[in-house]
This record gives sequence, C-alpha cells and structure tokens, in this order.
Amino acid sequence: MEQTDKAVPDAASWWPGRERGPGPAPGVWRFSAVSHEASVPRTRHAVRDRLLAQGMAGERYQELVDDLLLIVSELVSNAVTHAAVLSPEVVCELAVTADRVRISVLDGHPYRPKAQENDPARPGGRGLLLVKSITLQAGGECDVERTADGGKVIWASLPLPGPGAAGAGQEADPDD
Repeated sequence: MEQTDKAVPDAASWWPGRERGPGPAPGVWRFSAVSHEASVPRTRHAVRDRLLAQGMAGERYQELVDDLLLIVSELVSNAVTHAAVLSPEVVCELAVTADRVRISVLDGHPYRPKAQENDPARPGGRGLLLVKSITLQAGGECDVERTADGGKVIWASLPLPGPGAAGAGQEADPDD
C-alpha cells in the first residue's frame, strides 16, 4: 500500500513525549491500493494507524475512530467489489482539520451509487445506507461526487468531539 503525505505532520505526532496543542494534528494523507478485497483490511489498518498517530487515541476519540474505520471499510469494500473492472486502483484520502475528519474513497468507475432501502430479503447492498446512517448520527455529512476524469469520490466528514467529550457510551460530567 502506498501512502503519500500531502501535509507534514507536526513534530508532536511522531516524537513521543513532545507536547502539542489540544486536539489531533491536522494533515491530509492518501492511501493507494489495488482493487482487491485484501485492500480493505490493509486500508482500514493504515487509516487507523494514521488516526492514532495524529492524536486520536484514548477514550475521547474511541467512538469517532470506530465510526471512521467502519466507514472506510464499507467504502473501500464497495469500490473493490463494484468498480474494480474499470478501476484497477482505489485511493483513500484521510483529511484531519481542527474540527473535522473526512474520509474519501476515489475510484475510476463512473457509476454513482445510491444508498438502498433496508430489504431483509436481499443479502448485502446496505453498505452506503450504513455509512449514511453512521455519518448523520455523528452529526456529519456524506456525498458522492464525480471526478474530473469521469470516476467518483465518495466521502464522509465527521466532527471531532469537543474538549469535554466522553468516551463511547458515557456522558460527559458537567462538573469537569
């Protein structure tokens, strides 16, 4: 898997013991992978490692990281399952800003997928519905856009938890 840093991470993200300001370190990273099912866990692990390296370890970020990893798994899986014929490579982009994290998956296939209704009689086909649901529940947004070369990029953008955010399943203590 090829990883290309578009932004240089700050020193605190790669020097243990160095202090950095509150919140994760911003940057943009691209992960290119062959359109093959083995690329799904490889891309998920690369994204997880980068999220943790950027400062999203710990209870405060656990739910966000879990959501992002599920989203990237679904999007890369869809790309290698449905677009591999016309797109021998998929690209996952991770962008971290001061208040959001965006996951994008780009492939060269022109078909613009839509989230399907939940039909228990039909196996599969609910990945985009799951991505949309997770994204909206987290207060984010997602969409599908055409690329200049005729392919598509599917993305989801989620807000970072606030400074007093509690971990998954816990409420923040108002006295903190």
